[in-house]
This record gives sequence, C-alpha cells and structure tokens, in this order.
Amino acid sequence: QRADLRDGMKEFSSWPTFPQLYVGGEFVGGCDIVKELFASGELFDVLGTKAPEITLPTITVTPAAQKAIAAAAEDEAGALRIEISPQYQYALSIDEAGPGDVKVEAGGITVLLDRQSAARADGLRIDFAEEGEGGFKIENPNEPARVKQIDVATLKSLLDKGPIELFDVRTPDERAKAVIEGAQHFDNAAQQKLASLDKDTPIFFHCHHGGRSQQAADHYLRQGFKNVHNVAGGIDAWSTQIDSKVARY
Repeated sequence: QRADLRDGMKEFSSWPTFPQLYVGGEFVGGCDIVKELFASGELFDVLGTKAPEITLPTITVTPAAQKAIAAAAEDEAGALRIEISPQYQYALSIDEAGPGDVKVEAGGITVLLDRQSAARADGLRIDFAEEGEGGFKIENPNEPARVKQIDVATLKSLLDKGPIELFDVRTPDERAKAVIEGAQHFDNAAQQKLASLDKDTPIFFHCHHGGRSQQAADHYLRQGFKNVHNVAGGIDAWSTQIDSKVARY
C-alpha cells in the first residue's frame, strides 16, 4: 500500500522523487527546489511567513586575495560569490547578485552569499598564495574540527624543533623493521598517556602508508581532540623522501 501511495503522489505531482513539499494543497517542489527557494529567501513567501533577519557575517579578504579576485573579475562582470556547503566545502566564483543574496563588503571586495552560506561565514578569512601552484586559502572558525594531513617534510621540521606527540600505530613486528625516531609505539601505555592529554594538544599518527593512522586520527577527533594530524604516506614516505636509511618493507 505504501508503494501505491508513493506512485500515486508521483503521478499527482508529475514529480519523480521524494520528499515533496505541499503548501495549502499545492505542490511546491522536491528537495533541490525547496533548498533553492530557501537559499534565495523565496520559501518564506511561499509559506506566508516573514524571513528572519540575517546578521551580516564579518569577512576578511587579504590584499593578496583582493588582487587575485580583481584580476579574475576583469574578464567577468559581477562580484565574488562564496558558497559554503554543510560539510564546509567552498566554491568561489564571479557572479551577478541574485534575489535573496546577502552582500558583504570586505576590503573593497563585494562578497555575495546565499542565506545558508552567510550563516556559516562569520569570521571567514580569504588569502591567496602565489608560491607553488598558487590558489586561494580559506580559514573559517565555524568549521568543525577535522583531521589535518601532514607531509613527511613538515613532520621532519617539527621533529627537528623538539619532541612532539607522534604515535606509531603499526604492529611490534613492523616496528622491528623500521621506525621514525621520536615516534611512540601506540601501546596501552601510550593510549593512556594520550587519554590524559589536553584536548587542544597537537597529536600526530603514522603507520606504514597512512591508512591505519587515518582511522586512529578519526577516532581521536571524535573523542574531542581538536588538533589531530595524519602523516600522509606513512613511514614509507619517510623512507623515500626523508631518510633512506629507514628500511622499506
């Protein structure tokens, strides 16, 4: 019977997917359309309610980023649009303002955001790095903590400055073949030590190639640690890029 009901709703609305929103008996749309209506502010008109006031976010655009944005805008009309997904993935483009857009002035740059992105943008900082391949760098204090990937060259520079909380999650047999000097075997004693550390302490995990250490890092991120790192490439990358005397296996 439930399948019959779903099929009947699809036929009634001429819309193939669920969920479906109806207001006053009238079909409004599916999930994507409702999200678009909310982002533009039009959904509140459909619902017959007043849109809540939006607090304008504070956004910082560094001089380097201003220069890069100005260069991009030379060939396209519009302002800088920033979209921030619920997973805090970012999309930057040059675009014309649309209905419901939130406009913010940041260092002479007009920034456009939809309502949802604006709610995630307060304190956003946009920079631009010219070295290497270059590109925009975004810092957002609203982002949930996530595991940071660290390359072996950066790890070496940290170890050269002094001890860090680096944990080796490999087996004892693997450690008998090769170790990174300064890495602590992640045995029961190390796990007890880690549990006693302040949650703001920078902690680092490595394994053979980076898979098991990523799992360990994810686990401790869920335990509330805020500065968690996974060594990309593991000890194998250390052997090939930093210290060839460390055996590969």
